[in-house]
Amino acid sequence: MEWYEALLFLLGMILFFMSIGVPVALAFLAANVIGATYFMGGRGDIYAQMSRGIGQLSNNAIPTITSFNLMPVPMFLLMGEIFFFTGLATRMFSAVDSLMGKLPARLSFVTVAGGTAFATLSGSSMGSTALLGSLMVPDMEKRGYKKHMAIGPILGTGGLAMLIPPSALAVLLATLAELDIGDLLIAGIVPGVLLAIFYAILILCMAIYDPSAAPGYELEPTSRMRKLKLLFVDILPMVSVVIGVILVIMFGIATPSESAAFGCLGVILLAALYRSLSWDGLVKSVKGALKVTTMALLIIFGSATFSALLAFSGASSGLINWATGFDLDPITMLLIMFAILLVLGMFMDQLSMMLLTVPIFFPLAQTLGFDLIWFAVIVLLALEISFTTPPFGLLLFVMKGVSAPGTTMRDIYISAIPFIGCSMLLVALLIIFPSIALWLPSVGN
Repeated sequence: MEWYEALLFLLGMILFFMSIGVPVALAFLAANVIGATYFMGGRGDIYAQMSRGIGQLSNNAIPTITSFNLMPVPMFLLMGEIFFFTGLATRMFSAVDSLMGKLPARLSFVTVAGGTAFATLSGSSMGSTALLGSLMVPDMEKRGYKKHMAIGPILGTGGLAMLIPPSALAVLLATLAELDIGDLLIAGIVPGVLLAIFYAILILCMAIYDPSAAPGYELEPTSRMRKLKLLFVDILPMVSVVIGVILVIMFGIATPSESAAFGCLGVILLAALYRSLSWDGLVKSVKGALKVTTMALLIIFGSATFSALLAFSGASSGLINWATGFDLDPITMLLIMFAILLVLGMFMDQLSMMLLTVPIFFPLAQTLGFDLIWFAVIVLLALEISFTTPPFGLLLFVMKGVSAPGTTMRDIYISAIPFIGCSMLLVALLIIFPSIALWLPSVGN
């Protein structure tokens, strides 16, 4: 079988299973079993072929999902769940809201700041969008905010969540692509801060250009002592946990797995200190983290076996030789891969997109001479942009489901476009100045 026939065979099976309603992780697993039976099973009856093929798959995949490097994933997810179910997230939201005072478009800024914190820790852009849409949009619209000032910042928080550590999705991408987890987490900091600045400038400019888009309203005066208390009691302790996780990774004090465990312990201690830690909250937090972790492990298992099949069948090497055979410069190839991710985001969630593209894109990127940490940062941005790209980005439909009655898809598209523009600007800057992503990891090394 030629390499392109093997590639079409494997991808065709996955698309077939997905088209008949099989969950994505199980669709990959079923396709992998069939592919392993065909490519790795050797000769003999079908049962012997299947036994040998599945045995080979297990030998390739089990070391991947039992790797100690995956420990940050459940720990970061558990941090986010405890942060939410113990009320620490609500406490920080309220404090940020009070400290911003009469800042124009104050609630839009609160949405970006608080939403980024929650989405980063939870690892779920869809969950964060649903939560913020139901929590913030009604209040913002009640206070006279126009739809683009309420919906746009919520859709924008996902891009920050993908970049600013601790990001569970960045850990998963690093694991799938066999990159240094610490380097990728640190590489996202400067681009994430830049994107936050772009969002802040965008919101401020929109509020100045059209003051009626985010009208001010009367607030209860907050004394200076009250503001200091809110800062030092309700904000800095939460932020210090995240900063602590970043610093211990950056300076090599602890591995990403160890720092994630310390971060999780820090959130638990904060919840206990604020007397908001309850058995019910812990149970809900563990259940939430367990669900996402189980899905992530299935995704990683599927990716490891899919990568092995692509290599064993010759599809990987054939595709790379074919792609590099065109007279295209590396940046053009990068833009093609970026465009493919944008299209896939209309139909798949981020984990599924990683599963499908990482085994193909990262070997190709290495062949093209890209720094893989830099390339991974661009992939993270592409994954998030694709989620909010009209007309079929999945987050757009999540937003429609939690928006107020009367909100049209056109309203949501118009709200998303300026924030997509900020992310695209960041991608352009990363391509022109790769050091934006690579400088900080080099400091730690």
